[in-house]
Amino acid sequence: MISNQIIQTSIDELKAITKVDLCVIDMEGLVVASTFDSRAISQELVISFVHSPADSQIVGGYHMLKVLEENEVLYVLVSKGQSTDAYMIGKVAVSQLQNLVIAYKEHFDKNNFFQNLLLDNLLLVDIYNRAKKLHIEPEIPRVVYLIEAQNDKDNISMEMLKNIFSEQPGCYLTAVEQKNIILIKDVSTMESYDEVEQTAQVIVDMLNAEAMLIAKVAYGAIVRELKEVSKSYKEAKMALDVGKIFYMEKSINAYNTLGIGRLIYQLPINLCRIYMKEVFGDNIPDDLDDEMLTTVQKFFDNNLNVSETSRQLFVHRNTLVYRIEKLHQSTGLDIRKFDDALTFKIALMVVNYMKYIDSLEG
Repeated sequence: MISNQIIQTSIDELKAITKVDLCVIDMEGLVVASTFDSRAISQELVISFVHSPADSQIVGGYHMLKVLEENEVLYVLVSKGQSTDAYMIGKVAVSQLQNLVIAYKEHFDKNNFFQNLLLDNLLLVDIYNRAKKLHIEPEIPRVVYLIEAQNDKDNISMEMLKNIFSEQPGCYLTAVEQKNIILIKDVSTMESYDEVEQTAQVIVDMLNAEAMLIAKVAYGAIVRELKEVSKSYKEAKMALDVGKIFYMEKSINAYNTLGIGRLIYQLPINLCRIYMKEVFGDNIPDDLDDEMLTTVQKFFDNNLNVSETSRQLFVHRNTLVYRIEKLHQSTGLDIRKFDDALTFKIALMVVNYMKYIDSLEG
């Protein structure tokens, strides 16, 4: 329902233009908004008018008109004065309020529709029937973005995103949980995933620069039909979770670029424990210090090149070799060999996944 403040603003603007005082009263005879002292208008008078067959009437120096929604009385509008101008301004106000009601109802219905669509709460026939009523195109390419802004206690991120996307055709913003914002975007004008990625980067940069918020954005695959939007949402949700576990340094994660992280994320936790036991026995490397982790990561980034890694870490080659040997002794894996490096890389990711699962259970 429209807020009282919006109705008040609307009739204030009309009063400023026309100099005619207006008042809006609900079905119980209570004043919703007014530009004048309306205490002289009794509840009994309003309720009597609501139940009368007339759409308008003059009572005690006021024009009274009904604001309808689907032929049902929603409000009574009072225009002060008995002149023709007062009546005409009253009719204009009624028209404006009825259009506001339609707009807000459609917005609410669309929000409700997309929330149920994302959560798979709609039958296939309902999806297309409701989409037709809400003027939503059923067969255009769409992608779902999931935006998480840290420490956004005042919901600034939602307002900023509305400023950018609410006016763009085919873009819908909603939320099914408090901490994440969902953007469903028409991508029919985009030619590749690179452009989808650019939109995600715009969101991250804007929230960081203008609201000083650290944001993470994930998105699913492009889907061609409305019924598949929930699939893209689930993919975006997985991408956000996988990014937090395996790619913490990245602010944007796409479902179609998750790689081995997506595979590990879908493994049963008992299989992960069996794998770790087979590889390391009782010496699972879950407590490597930051220096060793940085060394290993940089070594992997440089394709197992000792010279380049030592140069980038600003350490002597022998120091780097010593660290690798130390890791070899504690784990039994020599990461200078491709097979051992691959095993250790996967093992580190599995360890992170196990810690994540343990944190959820704790």
